Amino acid sequence: MEKIDEGFKGESIIRTPKSIWELQTANPICKQLFITDIGYYPHAKYHYYARPKGRIENVFIYCEKGQGWIEHQGSVHMLATHQAFVIPANHPHSYGANNTDPWSIYWFHFLGENVSMFNTIFGQVIHVEDADNSRYHDRFQVFEEMYQNLEKGYSPENLEYVSFCLMYFMASLKYINQFREIKKTKEIDMIQKSIQFMREHLEKKITLEDIARHAGYSTAHFGALFAKKTSHTPMEYYNHMKIQRSCSYLHFSDLKIKEIAYRLGYSDPFHFSKAFVKEMEITPKEYRTHCTEKL
Repeated sequence: MEKIDEGFKGESIIRTPKSIWELQTANPICKQLFITDIGYYPHAKYHYYARPKGRIENVFIYCEKGQGWIEHQGSVHMLATHQAFVIPANHPHSYGANNTDPWSIYWFHFLGENVSMFNTIFGQVIHVEDADNSRYHDRFQVFEEMYQNLEKGYSPENLEYVSFCLMYFMASLKYINQFREIKKTKEIDMIQKSIQFMREHLEKKITLEDIARHAGYSTAHFGALFAKKTSHTPMEYYNHMKIQRSCSYLHFSDLKIKEIAYRLGYSDPFHFSKAFVKEMEITPKEYRTHCTEKL
């Protein structure tokens, strides 16, 4: 079988000089946790490494897609899409891509005085299950920030920022549940933000695109999230709120029904009445009469 260590089309790789390692170990921030090498290998066919004595750094591998394997401590661990593995420093190991479905991997080597903070996730497959709140993109974004800052140079500011990003990246895997909960909070905030936007625009004509844009999501993604959280499509919810506002006008104002219809953005009183009956099961006129009788 053909085996190669590296050299893949579209690969990205940075290897920091040993002199930079010395700067990092002398820096009070960087010495806690710092990267020595970092890269991305897409569709890494025939990728293979065997290190009978291990490496002096810890080795991190994140399988973005495809499959591969890691041999460590006498066991072979299979790695598939959105699974990761940390090989501790100085541990003999080998790893490679699957022959028929080779992996694409994000990887880095790292050292630091506080590596032990993350020992609990070393030497085992880290499962990042697929879910609505997995935040894959957020984690890859942190990786890109580490890579791009090292690519810009080795100023103390760049190196320190990368160290902080590395701690955050590793924490996102050690504390997966906490990392995911933020996504839930963001989604809840997004729902509340979009509902407030609807409320402020009940007397204007807005579209699904307007609401999704305000929430900061694509129309399709926003619609799916909103329906999941509220059991209604955004426009259904918006129309419910319009009818609710119309009930208030019918009850507490002297506005004519056609004035209420136009104020709430309906093209004519007929369409308003039709929407009202669908929601309230009585006409606007009947609703107003009922309210008057109660008073």
